[in-house]
Amino acid sequence: MHISRNSINWCVVASSSPAWAHKIFPELPQAEAEEKLWQAIFETTRAVQPDPVVAWQEHIKSLRKRAEYLQAKNYSALHYKGPGTDLTVGLPYGHKWISAQALAENGVVFTANMPTEEVFTLPDRHRADGIVTSTFPLSYGGSLIEDFSLRFENGCITKVHAKKNEAILQRLVDTDEGSTRLGEVALVPASSPIAKRGHLFYNTLFDENASCHIAIGRAYRFSLVGGEELTEEEFISAGGNVSLNHVDFMIGSPRMDIDGIKEDGTREPVMRAGEWAIAV
Repeated sequence: MHISRNSINWCVVASSSPAWAHKIFPELPQAEAEEKLWQAIFETTRAVQPDPVVAWQEHIKSLRKRAEYLQAKNYSALHYKGPGTDLTVGLPYGHKWISAQALAENGVVFTANMPTEEVFTLPDRHRADGIVTSTFPLSYGGSLIEDFSLRFENGCITKVHAKKNEAILQRLVDTDEGSTRLGEVALVPASSPIAKRGHLFYNTLFDENASCHIAIGRAYRFSLVGGEELTEEEFISAGGNVSLNHVDFMIGSPRMDIDGIKEDGTREPVMRAGEWAIAV
C-alpha cells in the first residue's frame, strides 16, 4: 500500500544468487554462472560506466524529457501495431507519465527501480480493445508462459491463448475482476541494454525493461493526478484499476509501431520499429 501510493521512498535492486544464476546460465559451472550474473547486473545498472553516478544522471534526464513530452501531448489513447498485435489502449483524464524518479509523500526524490528503461502511466480500465501478443515469455509463479496472446473488449480480457501454460495464464486472469483489466502501459525502446543481452532474467525488474510492456491488474495510484487521495470506488470511476495482481508482460519488439491518439482522433508517431519516434 505504501509503495503503490509512494508514501515512502523505496528502491528495488537485485543481487546474484546460486539458484538465480543457474536458472539463467544452466550450462555454466556454478561459480562462473554467479559471476556472469553479477556482471549482467553491473552492466544493466550502469555500474561499469566510468562514472556511474553521471551515467545515471544523464539516463534519468533523458527519461524525464520523454515523460514530459508525453505529458504535454496528453494523448487520449495509444495504438499498438505489430506482428499479432493490434491494440488500442485508452488513457484516462489526469494520467501522469512517470519515469525513473518520483517524489515521495515524505518529500524525498528517489529512483525506485535499478535498472529502469521505462516511461509509464496507467491506462483507462474501461478502454482497451483489440489483440496483443507477447514478444517474450512470462515467468510467473515459477512457470514460464510462452507464445501467448490476449483479446480485449471494452477494457476487459475476453480470451486468452498460450502455446505453453495457458491454464496458468487463465488462472491469473481469473484471480479477481481487476485481473481481467490493465493497470499499466510502459514504453521501452527495443534497443534497451537489457534487450541487447538476448536472454531472460526470469525477474520482472529486469525483464520488463527489455521492451514495451503492459500489466494485468492493479494500477499505481500515483500515476493519476490526485489518485492517492481517492477512495477505491473513486479511483475505479476515474479509470484506475484495483486488483490483487500487478503482472507485467512484454509486448514490444523491433517490429512494433505505436501511435499517440489525440482527443480529436488525430494520430502522431510515438515509436517506430521499436524505437522512439519523438525528439527530446
